[in-house]
Amino acid sequence: MIRIDSVTKRYPDGTVAVDRLSLEIPDRSITVLVGPSGCGKTTTLRMINRMVEPSEGTILLDGEDIQRRPVTTLRRSMGYVIQNAGLFQHRTILDNIATVPRVLGWGKQKARARAAELMERVGLDAALAKRYPYQLSGGQQQRVGVARALAADPPVLLMDEPFSAVDPVVRKGLQDELLRIQDELGKTIVFVTHDIDEAIKLGTMVAVMREGGHLAQYAPPAELLSDPADAFVEDFLGADRGIRRLSFFPSAELPLSTGPVIPVDASAEQIAAPDEPWLLVTDADGKPLGWGERRDLTAGDIRTGRLVAHGRPFVPGTDSLRAALDCAVLSPSGHAVAVDGTGRVTGVVSQATIGEAIRSAHAGGHADEAKAAS
Repeated sequence: MIRIDSVTKRYPDGTVAVDRLSLEIPDRSITVLVGPSGCGKTTTLRMINRMVEPSEGTILLDGEDIQRRPVTTLRRSMGYVIQNAGLFQHRTILDNIATVPRVLGWGKQKARARAAELMERVGLDAALAKRYPYQLSGGQQQRVGVARALAADPPVLLMDEPFSAVDPVVRKGLQDELLRIQDELGKTIVFVTHDIDEAIKLGTMVAVMREGGHLAQYAPPAELLSDPADAFVEDFLGADRGIRRLSFFPSAELPLSTGPVIPVDASAEQIAAPDEPWLLVTDADGKPLGWGERRDLTAGDIRTGRLVAHGRPFVPGTDSLRAALDCAVLSPSGHAVAVDGTGRVTGVVSQATIGEAIRSAHAGGHADEAKAAS
């Protein structure tokens, strides 16, 4: 565990970047520091590996004051990932990843073997090993940065806005990759971001910081969204925090209907049977093709080109109520399409039914909170 105890960072000109910060960062979890510019989150991260020395207070790593450890030893025990990866432009991708093991005295062959293993782990094609950073996309470079930080198998990983310089699609992929790697390796990760959505998605615990280096709230994401500590935290979370909270409610219990689902070669009876204005048409493999108004569908001549897009389906038990609601809101029929792991339709669910599930989930959550308080 990393324990930050009444830590202050004051610069010679009197500027206080972090003010009496106390925080316990649990092992084998992702703790996210989030807040506006100038709130001290990056300074806090850098004090953990002594890139910045605190003015007051102590930081303990597994119960030992980090000031008692040689700086080089401390830093080699921690992986560090920054924005834009910070790669060595004159080294190949394989040698970039092998940097820390080589510094620690590993032989070239062993270090490169470890680097090749990590390329696979972070989702990099082995064919990229002999290329140079400038030959890679931004997302690929960030994966190299993560691999390099993991190369010596450090117990702690510090990440300073590592995904902020890439586009939203690549960023989502990198976030998912980090969660997958964390599930496999169980590192103690401290992650800095200014993006509350990223914090909510990645964090086991989230520390919201305000200007002046003060801790506004420290809580699991679900608690943060349901019970913000004050107006500052509430404003920082944004007006749609209720929608974000749905990410923590499962969709597994949603009742699905197969009535409005018909195959592309449906008979007149199949088209007429459901008492619904919109029908979901599936292909021969049971995968969704799109929605059609029943009055426009003709048996034996369902023209797929005229169907309305079904939007992004959700997987019950894997995706959240937020994902299911999003599917329903985007659907012309007001129904979300549920599929299994192979993409086959398992049923549909209406906005009204999802709304009932949301009310039940909220009621259950409040009951759990009351029970915990008693």
